[in-house]
Amino acid sequence: MSDTTTRSHGFLRRHGGKLIASVIITAGIVFTLEKGGLTLVPEGGDFAHVRWWTLPAYLVTLAVMSYFRAVRWRFLLRSFAEVPRRRVLAVSWIGFAAILLMPFRIGEIVRPYMLREKGKLSMSSATGTVVAERVVDGLYLSVLLALALILVPTRNPLSDKVIGLPITVAQVRASGFIMLAVFTAAFITIAVFYFAREWARRMTLAVFSLFSKRLGDKLAETAENLANGLHFLGRGRDAGGFLAETTAYWMLNAAGMWLLAWGCGVVHADGSAITFGEACALMGMLGCTILIPGPPGLLGVFQAGIYAGMAMYFPAHVLTGPGAAYVFILYAIQLAWTVAAAGIFLVGDRGALSKLSATPGLAGPSEPPSSLDNPRAA
Repeated sequence: MSDTTTRSHGFLRRHGGKLIASVIITAGIVFTLEKGGLTLVPEGGDFAHVRWWTLPAYLVTLAVMSYFRAVRWRFLLRSFAEVPRRRVLAVSWIGFAAILLMPFRIGEIVRPYMLREKGKLSMSSATGTVVAERVVDGLYLSVLLALALILVPTRNPLSDKVIGLPITVAQVRASGFIMLAVFTAAFITIAVFYFAREWARRMTLAVFSLFSKRLGDKLAETAENLANGLHFLGRGRDAGGFLAETTAYWMLNAAGMWLLAWGCGVVHADGSAITFGEACALMGMLGCTILIPGPPGLLGVFQAGIYAGMAMYFPAHVLTGPGAAYVFILYAIQLAWTVAAAGIFLVGDRGALSKLSATPGLAGPSEPPSSLDNPRAA
């Protein structure tokens, strides 16, 4: 049996259940959308109001946004190793494609695995920085969404149901505040383990050792390793740089979504155009929905998030007309860009392709433990 076949079988053994679950989730969401009058592929007439020049303009904002999303990682990594910006960009863009295309975000392992380096950067240290990045992103986005939900006026009266989805608009709004609570709690947890490590370890052992001492030790060790990703907070230059580029990333994301929505003819009942604050709310609601364990490509989950956000501000005929065109174009451009950006580096760097194919969890059997997985090796 060839090595490729062996890896394929290993992947299916590891993730067959996740793949089946992702297919069920996708089918359920698509069926619900279609039953409610929303489609993944709009009719031709839905594109009648599209200003086609806004598509390449949006692609420019997406490329610049993706650059900042990727390279800001270097500020978190500097606590452990100095990694060239080009390598951070390459590994990040490849990793983003893996996260998008693999079910249940199992592609998250790609970035730390591809960047680890014996005697320089351990797997656990790199993973800790990725977790810190995710928590900060979640907190940043949920704060932005909460502000939009509080400050940006919604339709009056609000619809009872989100068209195409079995949820109320009130539940959509509530989910934004729930996301804020979840990421605030996550940030506080890893921050406590970072700034008060011994106390946090004692408390964890005291609570979980009532059930299992082994479980308490494991949870405390895992939390400590993940908390190491907050080392950048103790370095003013790195903390400032990371937060500045994170702000650039999210603001460009919102600006691009705003531009494309305007370009697709998304308007209010009175004909006025979408506002920047509303675009921030749509971006935040998308962030809420992709927290759901998703299918490859986030198919269905992505569309549901944008439609749920639009229901707070736009009438039903806009959601099923220009809104449907907007959701389709937004998804198609993001998917194509993410895959193409990863392909740029995979085609030009055979070493990157080799590391990607050997990533544990994505291919065949896992590698045996090594010094790369020892946090003391960094």
